[in-house]
Amino acid sequence: MPSDPLPSDQLVGFDFSPRTRVVFGPGVVDRLGTLAAGLGGQRILLVTDKGLAEAGHEQHGLEALRSAGLEVTVFDDVHSNPTTDDVDRCVAVAREANVNLIVGLGGGSSMDCAKGCNFLVSCGGRMEDYWGIGKATGPMLPMIAVPTTAGTGSEAQSFALIADSKTHMKMACGDRRAAFSVALLDPVLTLTQPKFVTAVTGIDAVSHAVETYVTRKRNPVSQVFSRAAWQAIGPSFPTVCREPSDPAAPTSQGADIEARAAMQLGAHWAGAAIENSMLGATHSMANPLSAHFHLTHGVAIGVMLPHVIRYNAPAVGPLYGELAADVGLCAADDPQAAGHLAGFVRELTDTAQLPATLAECDIDPALIPTLAIEAAKQWTAQFNPRPVAAADFEEMYRCAWNER
Repeated sequence: MPSDPLPSDQLVGFDFSPRTRVVFGPGVVDRLGTLAAGLGGQRILLVTDKGLAEAGHEQHGLEALRSAGLEVTVFDDVHSNPTTDDVDRCVAVAREANVNLIVGLGGGSSMDCAKGCNFLVSCGGRMEDYWGIGKATGPMLPMIAVPTTAGTGSEAQSFALIADSKTHMKMACGDRRAAFSVALLDPVLTLTQPKFVTAVTGIDAVSHAVETYVTRKRNPVSQVFSRAAWQAIGPSFPTVCREPSDPAAPTSQGADIEARAAMQLGAHWAGAAIENSMLGATHSMANPLSAHFHLTHGVAIGVMLPHVIRYNAPAVGPLYGELAADVGLCAADDPQAAGHLAGFVRELTDTAQLPATLAECDIDPALIPTLAIEAAKQWTAQFNPRPVAAADFEEMYRCAWNER
């Protein structure tokens, strides 16, 4: 008898070429120097932020690099949501030191700034020249990522997300040559995250898993990563939000290292899914909110994601059903599964003590039409599984203003 045909999603073509070596486990940050030397690194630029110095991570990274006999220059002036100004300052330091390998240590901001710096050091020009895909003009320096948060998954992506310093609108600058050579995932480093950082980066990872699972560009590879990410993050996020971290006893007291490890792996897998499937309307709506109101990215994501799930349900309800079933909300074929999933996401934001409406975020409703027009112009909007126009974005923004 002939076998049943593959589901249509399994017939979608893809081009999967993993470019980043992943080294995972408690304490693997100590291998940073050896791995950098193995990539030919001699003069290293360590890109980080001042908060990482206070947590002791910058010194830990320096010691690991110097123990391998490497010369290290530090740029620790990265700001949250890095702009073209941050990248330009980083480039000046990199050129002065004539570096030949870059390490991004920190959250998504440090890793994005490191990638942005690499574009300009290696290829010249301005950050705006690389807005889009595949615009690098030659080989780029090897890079190592050492994430200290569990959220963006930037270490798994070849895109640098850099905001224009004047307009504050984010530019996605991607090229396969901009991928990290190595990602060092050490869950111990995530224990020092402040509670708010744990919350907003975690919700970002939640959205990455959910959005990538249903985008128009989804494929069998991306969905494997998306679902693995969701299964790791969904049960672990409430635990890390409740557990206070204790840097003095990072491997035992005051934190659930297994939950932190699951969050970090989940965030990485979700980042790998983005690399293969892109994102959707939730991120399209978050970016204008951050640009106009300086709203933290994860806060904006947490407010908008349930509304986008409900909007997309007519197009991808069965896929949302699979995610809902994965966390025990209902059967996968439950016709109300998308609603259950949206409610579960709202419960996660409540657990994280994050705002649930735009009104709580002091968003001026008079600007909603402008936000909607800008959201419709975002690159990620084209990958949303249900077509979405400015009028649809406006309706979702208005729902999110005072509805949970």
